[in-house]
Amino acid sequence: MVYITRGLLTALLELAEDRDPASVTVSVTVMPAAELDADLPADRSVFTDMYLPDTGGSVTAVFGMDISTPGAAGRFISHPDGTLGLRKTDDLHEVVFVATPPYDVEHVGAFARSGEGLPIETLDVEPPAGELGDAPG
Repeated sequence: MVYITRGLLTALLELAEDRDPASVTVSVTVMPAAELDADLPADRSVFTDMYLPDTGGSVTAVFGMDISTPGAAGRFISHPDGTLGLRKTDDLHEVVFVATPPYDVEHVGAFARSGEGLPIETLDVEPPAGELGDAPG
């Protein structure tokens, strides 16, 4: 099971819709459930925050990979062509969220690096106030 806050999922879907017909790739971070007001075991991780997709673009252009967002536990990718699954050209992480048009919760899937589908549970919790750099990766 993969856990994500409703606020983060909403923001990611809005970003994908705004960028359509171009795709978007966003690094997402987790927080231990113990730090949230979530009815989950304390050792579970919840996706709560994102790094803006254009951060570090020049570094990525030089090195050919995203090294500007340390600690990202996952990735959100939009596929404007409607492919709800991983592609060989996608940037992979332990967990990859893929969204397709019309960019709503029914058109989002979570996948392991292997391409295996993972169940998603959306939580109505807010992460505590703080800097993004404070979130563990």
